[in-house]
Amino acid sequence: MQTKIDEIKHVIEKIRPYIQRDGGDVEFVSFEDGIVTVRMLGACMGCVALDDTISEGIEAILLDEVAGVTGVKVAQE
Repeated sequence: MQTKIDEIKHVIEKIRPYIQRDGGDVEFVSFEDGIVTVRMLGACMGCVALDDTISEGIEAILLDEVAGVTGVKVAQE
């Protein structure tokens, strides 16, 4: 399980510079039953493009690069 979490964190670290370029950020929260939970920070909070960032960006890359990931959701504060 820890190896899978390390893989997920590695992929998120590759994505972060692109999100940070637009004033936002993303951090790993948890991985359970195939679902990765992330926390969106900075400009991402309340952004109208957040759903696209999650589904077409973070989720698409994680599904492609980490076996066992079935989805991504945003942590509810």
